[in-house]
Amino acid sequence: MRATQAEKAERFQALHAQPGAFVIPNPWDAGTARILASLGFQALTTTSAGLAFALGRRDGEAGRDETMANARAIVDATELPVAADLENGFGDAPEAAAETIRLAGEVGLVGGSIEDVSGDPHHPIYDVQHAVERISAAVEAARAFPFPFVLVGRAENFLHGRPDLDDTIRRLQAYEAAGADALFAPGITRSEDIRTVCVSVGKPVNVVMGLKGVALSVDELAALGVKRISLGSALNRAALGAVIRAAREIREHGTFRFAEDALPYAEANALMSEG
Repeated sequence: MRATQAEKAERFQALHAQPGAFVIPNPWDAGTARILASLGFQALTTTSAGLAFALGRRDGEAGRDETMANARAIVDATELPVAADLENGFGDAPEAAAETIRLAGEVGLVGGSIEDVSGDPHHPIYDVQHAVERISAAVEAARAFPFPFVLVGRAENFLHGRPDLDDTIRRLQAYEAAGADALFAPGITRSEDIRTVCVSVGKPVNVVMGLKGVALSVDELAALGVKRISLGSALNRAALGAVIRAAREIREHGTFRFAEDALPYAEANALMSEG
C-alpha cells in the first residue's frame, strides 16, 4: 500500500526535528527520483534549473503548469516525501504565492520554497515588506492543508549581486516571523556566514551544496547548525557534464571509452521498475 500524503508529510516534518543534518537531493524527472530513492535518501526536492535544462530552456523559463506536472511525476515515482522549488510563486502578488502553494498540495507535495526574487533585472529583490506579505500568504495557504506542509522562505540576495549578510539575516528573520517553517539563503558558502545565519534564526536552515570550490561535508555543515542540505541543479549539471564529455570523446577522438563508466543497461532498467 502506498503511503498517503499525510504520512509523507509527517515523515518530512520529522526529518527537520531530528539531530544532525540530512541531505535532500534534487531529481529533475521521475527517473532520477527513482535512482535517488534507491540509494537510500529520505526525501527529495525538485530543481527549477534542472527542469528548465531538461526542457531545453534557461533557468526560470519553465511555467507553473510545467513545474507542477514535473512535481507530480516525481511524487508518483517514489514513496519518499517530495518538496519543490517553487521559485517566486510564479507571480508578484501574495495571492500568486498562495495559489502556487495550494496547487503544490494538490499534486502531492509536502513542502516548497518561495523566494524573494522579482524577476526584474533593475530591482531583482522584492522590498522586505512585500516579500513578507508574500511569505505570509504562502504560509496561510500551507496551513489550510490537513497535513503539515514545510514552507521554506528564501532570501536570494547572494545570488543576485547583493552579498549583504545583515540584510539577508533580517529577511530570514522576517520570514520566520511570518510563519515560514524553514529558511534558505542560497549562495552563502563561507563557514562563518553559514554559522551566523544558523544562530540568528530559530527555524531549520537549508544550504545548497554541490558548488565548485565549496568542500564542506555533511558533518561540517551539521556542526555549523545546518539542518537540511539540498543540491540545486548540481546533479543535473553533473549528468550534463558526463554527456558532454562522452560526446566530445566521440566527436574529437572517435572512441567510446565513456561506456566503461555508464550505468549498465540492466541496472538502469531495473531502477525504473515500479517496485
